[in-house]
Amino acid sequence: MKKMGKALVLSTSILMATPLLPMTSLTAIKAEASTATIKMKKTAFQTKDRLNLRSGSSTKDKILLTIPKGKIVQATEKKGSWYKVSYTYKSKNKNTTKTGWVSSSFLKEYDQYQKISKTYYFTNKATKFYTKPNTKNKATYTVAAQNGFASTQKAINSLGETWYRISYKGKTLYVNSKDVSKKSFTSFSQTKYKANKNAYLYQSYGNAQKKLIAIPKGTIVQSKKRIGDWYSISYKGKNGYIFISDFTKYSKITYNTSKTDINYYITNQPTKLYSTPDTNGAATYTVAANYGFSSNEEVTNSLGETMYKITYNEETLYINSQDVTKATADSINKTDYKATKDTYLYQSFGINQNKLVKIPKGTIITTSERWGDWYSTSYKGLTGYVFIKDFSKYSKIKEQKIDDTTYVTTDALNIRKSYDASSTILTTIPKSKIVIASYKVSNGWFKIQYGKTIGYVNGKYLTQVRTGDPITNHTGYQFIDLRTKSSVTAAQINNYIEKYVKLTGKKSILTGKGQVFINAGNKYGVNSLYLAAHAIHESAYGTSLLSLGKNNLFGFGAYDATPFIAANKFNSVDECINYIAQEMKATYLNPNNWKYSGAYLGFSTKDMNNKRIDANSGGMNFWYASDPYWGKTIAKHMQNILPFDSAYYKKASVNTKVFSQPTKPEGSDIFPADIQAATNNVLDFYSERDTASKKKTFKKGTEFTLLEKTNDFWVKVKIGKTTYWTNSIKFDNYKKYISVKNLGRVTTSDLNVRSTTSTSNSKNIIHVLKQNEFVQIILTKDGKPTMDKAKGWYKIKLDNGKTGWISSYYITQELK
Repeated sequence: MKKMGKALVLSTSILMATPLLPMTSLTAIKAEASTATIKMKKTAFQTKDRLNLRSGSSTKDKILLTIPKGKIVQATEKKGSWYKVSYTYKSKNKNTTKTGWVSSSFLKEYDQYQKISKTYYFTNKATKFYTKPNTKNKATYTVAAQNGFASTQKAINSLGETWYRISYKGKTLYVNSKDVSKKSFTSFSQTKYKANKNAYLYQSYGNAQKKLIAIPKGTIVQSKKRIGDWYSISYKGKNGYIFISDFTKYSKITYNTSKTDINYYITNQPTKLYSTPDTNGAATYTVAANYGFSSNEEVTNSLGETMYKITYNEETLYINSQDVTKATADSINKTDYKATKDTYLYQSFGINQNKLVKIPKGTIITTSERWGDWYSTSYKGLTGYVFIKDFSKYSKIKEQKIDDTTYVTTDALNIRKSYDASSTILTTIPKSKIVIASYKVSNGWFKIQYGKTIGYVNGKYLTQVRTGDPITNHTGYQFIDLRTKSSVTAAQINNYIEKYVKLTGKKSILTGKGQVFINAGNKYGVNSLYLAAHAIHESAYGTSLLSLGKNNLFGFGAYDATPFIAANKFNSVDECINYIAQEMKATYLNPNNWKYSGAYLGFSTKDMNNKRIDANSGGMNFWYASDPYWGKTIAKHMQNILPFDSAYYKKASVNTKVFSQPTKPEGSDIFPADIQAATNNVLDFYSERDTASKKKTFKKGTEFTLLEKTNDFWVKVKIGKTTYWTNSIKFDNYKKYISVKNLGRVTTSDLNVRSTTSTSNSKNIIHVLKQNEFVQIILTKDGKPTMDKAKGWYKIKLDNGKTGWISSYYITQELK
């Protein structure tokens, strides 16, 4: 009891002004919970009561001193509900500063307000107004640049920012000093100004102010006082302000005329023509760009504008020198140009000039002189000018031999005798036909062969593709009905695999399995030679990591995104072969199944973005494989095992018996302990491996431990202390659903685990990992795989709890 009483006394003296909490174990845990320290902008606070300054962010930490009520402190860091502050006070007639931690419960942000003499401020840019001198709440209004407001008070907020109090639309608001500039009224001699556009008289200085009256373009007003760019005027009995950018200083226009040599000018843009040599009056005409005019008279008015006297529509008019470019003759190297559209030869330069003759699209002209964009040339015995923007530089067309390249036609396409649209048509290729180009022409055409016709086609109507289509010959194993029986023997299959094993020295799980293929093919009515060739291709003759690790010879269930994890696991090679034989007969070789696109290997065709072109794809290759050459490659293996006999397959009968799809074998990938992951999307989880069981939905970013993945794509996880199952993860795009941080898989046989990152000492080997074995990579504090400085080794944890290092070269990170 004595100890308890002493503890209570101490607790009371420590807390002082802080309200006492009942010291249960739960409140103690909450009060002292560890949180991260966050840097913050230096912020001023005022104490609301006497407040203890402590050495740390806890009531258990030492009291440095007690700050009186109403004192100012400066905070620079935050940790939970505590602030790290500096407090300055007088001690022995000297300023002393102490730094420590205080509870935020007894602080309020400190803003200082002070009166100022009436001052005018103008916005520098689009500026926001707030109800208080900070940006914590949403802005009340946003006004454009060049708006002015008076202020008689400034505020310095807790962050040290200076704000001004203003009045706008009947409300008291604040504007940040960084967004405004100080202005004052200036008086000057009374001056006239002319509106250069339709403008307004505003009640005060700023376009955010009330518009009093419209001021039409051309109106003359006068002013002798301004603030910033806003000028005080009276107009139609109303006093207010105008924005001076809408006006120009006005004085009576005078003219100075001088004669010049005849010069030629071309309009730069749609251009106005005036009846007098100034631009304040209404335009008489507007002409398009690239009109040409001649002038021998130049006029300068008192506004500083230079105008040229011209003739248009038999009228004497004036054109602003800023709207035209003087055209002078420039000699150029003799150059050929080709008309890109139907155009004309003009008598002089300018589209308003007399048209001498039409120049059809595709015509070649030659020139060696230009006046701006107008080029001198001769055509059909006439000499004149062409507008060069209707032409492109022409160079002699070249034809270049290329490697045979496949293309598909995007429309019905004419084969022509030459590489020109005006050349003779030899024949027409229908849309969606594959052609092979052997020559490329510099004007974008190709030389191709279609059937027995050789000619040229426009490349605009071709899309380059990759295809397994032999094009000229649809015979051989690639096109046989795979429901026919093969005459291949087990010895022929075994010998083919054995040759590869001897050549490479690799271990194959297909060694001696020839009879299994024949038996499975006979049982399900599938060509056993195809079945063997398919397995050989997908499993690299039975040596791939997937075949060795999961007895999966066909990549069944695998996706490009995650080939190993997604793939089904089989209990034996024989089970896999029989399963696939039945699966193929029930789906890809079954006319009633959606996967059926013909009971032959076939091919697919893909554009250069890897998008399949359905009209040029068929057979199993259509759905089964992303590789357009998949069918072609398997047919090659079949040919190598047993040369094709067309006579045999002409007579071979087709086994049309339909089988149901086989039941997926039970199989799972069991992962090491503590494989950390997180959801990248909202996912549904179930209490059992069944969607009928209790469901719970977890949000994006939920962390979990990965435990197991089954053949039917159920995934077992642990969230907190609870185990769940989900089938929401789509493994063809798993990154959309989950990210796994530390799951590794061994890609070599017998990988040494070492106590150090060195291979020079065999004594540091503590364990040996087998090929395809999963490993737990140890994570750093920031959740990344632990590696050495050179990034050549991973630190891992073994099932027995020991840690060690393995070479990263022989590890692949799964579901990363």
